Amino acid sequence: MSSSVPDRLKVSPGLVFFLVTSIQVGVGILSFQTTIVEKAGYDSWMSIIIAGISVHIIIWLIYKMLMKEHKDVLDIHVTIFGKWLSKVFGVLFVFYFILLTISVLRIYIEVIQVWMFPEINLLVITTILAILIFYIVNGGFRVVVGICFLGFVIPLYLILTLLFPLEFAHYENLTPIFTHSIKEIMNASITMTFSYIGFSTLLFYYPFIKKPEKSHKYAHFGVAFTTFLYLAVAFVTFVFYDEEQIKTVIYPTLGIWKIMEMPFVERFEYIGISSWLLVILPNMTLSTWAASRAIKRLFGLKQRIALVLILVISIIGVLFLKGYHMIDIYAQVVTYIGFGIVYGYIPLLFIIYTIVLKVRKSK
Repeated sequence: MSSSVPDRLKVSPGLVFFLVTSIQVGVGILSFQTTIVEKAGYDSWMSIIIAGISVHIIIWLIYKMLMKEHKDVLDIHVTIFGKWLSKVFGVLFVFYFILLTISVLRIYIEVIQVWMFPEINLLVITTILAILIFYIVNGGFRVVVGICFLGFVIPLYLILTLLFPLEFAHYENLTPIFTHSIKEIMNASITMTFSYIGFSTLLFYYPFIKKPEKSHKYAHFGVAFTTFLYLAVAFVTFVFYDEEQIKTVIYPTLGIWKIMEMPFVERFEYIGISSWLLVILPNMTLSTWAASRAIKRLFGLKQRIALVLILVISIIGVLFLKGYHMIDIYAQVVTYIGFGIVYGYIPLLFIIYTIVLKVRKSK
């Protein structure tokens, strides 16, 4: 099935900014501080910058590859591997996006269970969220982009919450710097890249962008904003928590919200967690859309039917994940798969595709 898309279904190049940021900011921002501090202490702020730079490089490779013939990754697979073998690699992406959806969905529900409603029925809330995802994705890619835009704009007020902990800040926590080795900082960078990896959906929605070559700079703007946001959250967390203390906190960002006091609200973390649904919704809708789009392209199945199958699998997957330990192991497996795709498969695909096109051109 062709990857060509009618102009009426395409979106403006500038909206790629929201597509990139909305998939990179999710449940990871609630806990990434603990994981990187375990590797490189409070020098790990440097790892955030290094990881951001690496993402810029991968984005550049993706655009260089896709702009050659304005096709998506499934067309590239056919060019390199042929009709049948290309389906295998396409299915791998489908599985990855389904696993990613389950991971985000389950972690968010775990936060709700731990911080708000411990007795909430897992099946009921999962089904409700799955219906919401179906409603959005079934509306088409333009609706998904709209959710990504709203998921960026509406919760933007939460950035202001970073000012409250500064009242209790200990800026001496940030010094001295360079107390850890380059190896430790690079290990923290590898850990930090797990918070960025969702942008691989670009490989699938590229044909849905008007004049896609003009969207290249907006994709980089999106990564730059995400890097700045992670840096800001990390710095506030570092001056609020002691280095040894932060290693024992599972969700440092929620801990920051917990100390906030306002005349009209006593438990701000309830508002923050509720608002966070708009942040993680683009994560789930975009990855689900990419998986259903791939199934439609690979097997000719109607996207609506593919969407229902994906959501049923997601609900079953969420129900199987019980307890923080199991959820954490599952999330680590998914992030390692994503890391392999982004930093292993995409560069390799770029090299092979470039060689194949040069050989064909020479012939």
